Amino acid sequence: MATETHPGTAGASGASAFRRILLDNGALSALVVLVVAMSLLSGDFLTTQNLLNVGVQAAVTAILAFGVTFVIVSAGIDLSVGSVAALSATVLAWMATSAGVPVWLALILAVATGIACGLVNGVLISYGKLPPFIATLAMLSIGRGLSLVISQGSPIAFPDSVSHLGDTLGGWLPVPVIVMIVMGLITALILARTYIGRSMYAIGGNEEAARLSGLRVKRQKLAIYALSGLFAAAAGIVLASRLSSAQPQAAQGYELDAIAAVVIGGASLSGGVGKASGTLIGALILAVLRNGLNLLSVSAFWQQVVIGVVIALAVLLDTLRRKAGSGPAPASGASGSSGKPAKKGPQAAKIAIAVVLVAAVVGGISYVNSGSSSARTKIGLSLSTMNNPFFVQMKAGAQQAARAADVDLTVTDAQNDASQQANQIQNFTSEGMKSIIINPVDSDASGPSVRTANKADIPVVAADRGVNKAKTATLVASDNIAGGKLAAQTLAGKLGGKGKVVVLQGTAGTSAARERGQGFAEGIKAYPGIEVVAEQPADFDRTKGLDVMTNLLQSNPTVNGVFAENDEMALGAVKALGSKAGTTVPVVGFDGTPDGLKAVAAGTLYASVAQQPSLLGKLAVQNAIAASQGKKVDPTVKVPVKVVTKKNVADFS
Repeated sequence: MATETHPGTAGASGASAFRRILLDNGALSALVVLVVAMSLLSGDFLTTQNLLNVGVQAAVTAILAFGVTFVIVSAGIDLSVGSVAALSATVLAWMATSAGVPVWLALILAVATGIACGLVNGVLISYGKLPPFIATLAMLSIGRGLSLVISQGSPIAFPDSVSHLGDTLGGWLPVPVIVMIVMGLITALILARTYIGRSMYAIGGNEEAARLSGLRVKRQKLAIYALSGLFAAAAGIVLASRLSSAQPQAAQGYELDAIAAVVIGGASLSGGVGKASGTLIGALILAVLRNGLNLLSVSAFWQQVVIGVVIALAVLLDTLRRKAGSGPAPASGASGSSGKPAKKGPQAAKIAIAVVLVAAVVGGISYVNSGSSSARTKIGLSLSTMNNPFFVQMKAGAQQAARAADVDLTVTDAQNDASQQANQIQNFTSEGMKSIIINPVDSDASGPSVRTANKADIPVVAADRGVNKAKTATLVASDNIAGGKLAAQTLAGKLGGKGKVVVLQGTAGTSAARERGQGFAEGIKAYPGIEVVAEQPADFDRTKGLDVMTNLLQSNPTVNGVFAENDEMALGAVKALGSKAGTTVPVVGFDGTPDGLKAVAAGTLYASVAQQPSLLGKLAVQNAIAASQGKKVDPTVKVPVKVVTKKNVADFS
């Protein structure tokens, strides 16, 4: 006889099932809480366009993380996936352009590059007996170095036929999201339905037992790391497609995001546990956090703190849940060793704690931002990095101009990552900013995201560096090439037109480094008596400037002049030169930062080509406001550069 089911009973059963899903998956619970919290705090979050943005921004991390899932399930680690992604994309772009190889063949070679890197990792670990951490750390360096060698430190335009992977289908569905879903299904299939997938769980659970049972562990590890390399190559191609160029410095730090996504998704670093769905949820949590914090105008510095806290919280809650006896389901899909559901009381308490803690975090964010008025004009500013005094001064000038004009300025930090900057510009566009200011990490890579703002009729102002293949209302910048020429004239004048000079270069691939170096090279040609004996990158960093200059002095002890492409590297060079700085070896920097000007006044730094970054930030905001009001602005606004020496440093300050 059939049993009658009451509607109320069915509803209760459905609610119980939903609650059971949340209780058995801490990562999913955290994602649901974050989505609800962000939706309540920002009216721009829960829109179709923004949710698609979140999917696009999660895609590269998720694809990398799917490959890393194989490795972590087998109790390994892969720190090289970010570098392998950049190398694979660089190989594809270089083969299809400089080498003239057909695009389809270049695509195959790029994927083969990722697989080859993974196989090398597998050989070093399985047969070379190197710990996975050391082997993949070495590959991280090798992959990044080869990417720079092939590209010569400059971005390479991506083939148009492959760049469509960064576009949308039907004008709304992003292709990167489709690729992410396909790669996730492939990962789930491999883990659950194949021999190698079962081998991963066996090796991760107990490698020695797996070997004794007849499993060829060494061969399986080769395949596991090869799969990780293949997925890294796919992620690199998708990333380069979004940016329309292969960036040699792309995906830096992405390996840590990938590992975090896997662990947040419920995998264990000790091996034997993990699944594709959990990894996808982990990647979405990271994307939702970054997207939501951008929309809430949270300081770029605090964003790093909040993301770290939430990651630690998610992993801690997942660990407590497993200890309570309701860990994630094994690969076979069983609910637990006993088959009995875990007690709901303790689990519900943990979920409640999670909700309270997350609510406290987002509540604090809401309080910080409570002073902002929705009626005020909203402008977004994406800086290439705030780990440099020049850009900190630019930010201060921009904020001063915003306060004077009573506009709401949101400042984000791209951390010298072109992909992260693209995400920020997309978030600004979704949020409906009246205008956007971008200080590009790379002029080519910023084009696609700026074109998205163009389609939304949001005026874009470029600051310090231009944007290629997109429309900008104006470019507010100093002339880096002219500044480089001034630096050459100043240094040559001090040396009397004769001597041996060292050049400390900025971050390879950035337009500022290229243009300042180009200007100096052109300017120094007028002085045949001066020989450039060495050129080495120090990444615009003072510590690296010190180390690189110290090394160069060993091979070039008679050097009697230094040009550094920013003041931070120049100050590092001054430290390396010791008593020689400002006496027998003049050092010329670039930017006119406060520390640089102090060194000029002290006589240890001979000169700095000052760009007036604070004025640059002010002018960028003023022009952005004018453009948002439909006023006509000049296509180029030049901020004067000036050579500052000990004679005029007091007037300049």
